[in-house]
Amino acid sequence: MPSRQKQLLFSLSGLLGLSCALTAAVAAGLPLWLRGAVLCRTGAELVNATGPELDKFLGELSYGLWAGQRLKTCGLGGRASRFTFFPDLLSAIPAGLHVTVIFFCGVVVLFSSIATGFFFFNAFGRPYETLQGPMGLYLWTFISCACSCLVMILFASEVKLHHLSHRIANFNEVNFVFVTYSERYDRCFWLFFLVFLLHGLNLLLIRLAGVQFPFQDSKETDLSGGAADLMY
Repeated sequence: MPSRQKQLLFSLSGLLGLSCALTAAVAAGLPLWLRGAVLCRTGAELVNATGPELDKFLGELSYGLWAGQRLKTCGLGGRASRFTFFPDLLSAIPAGLHVTVIFFCGVVVLFSSIATGFFFFNAFGRPYETLQGPMGLYLWTFISCACSCLVMILFASEVKLHHLSHRIANFNEVNFVFVTYSERYDRCFWLFFLVFLLHGLNLLLIRLAGVQFPFQDSKETDLSGGAADLMY
């Protein structure tokens, strides 16, 4: 492939990598990962509320990785409050899993930035045939892609398997019991899905630039050597 086309593809990949790093950094800091509704079960059972009457006992809940807000409604108006995960909810949430999600968010930002630098280095500089060169781009991009996928999987497991919304809604509650009525992933969660797709696109762009997949050359060498031995 002509060098001008390689420069264009690597530059495009660098811009995508930079977009991924910025998007992941912004998404990790915003409290827009999950939005849902919580039902005041205690109040609803006291008046045997059904159907449209349940709306008087439905509150709202939204949170991210660092903080969030909740509106609890038990038939007599709403109680709005804000909370932070550190240090307020450390005793109520699966702290180890939550910290792991934040850690992998940082890994995505870091390696997306590293991949961006090496994309531009290979586009306008003189690449080395090491992890800094064209073959290394597969490694940095694959790590970013895999970690962004891990962020979504771990956060989803925290929400679904560990019932994070239920824990948050019932934190420091004595007189009322709240249950999760509905929940849906908000825009920051889907931004990480976009980051995952963009890194997957970068892997294709690296291949289009003419860089062979890792270990492909060594396999071809082994096959050719075996064929030569059979000839003799």
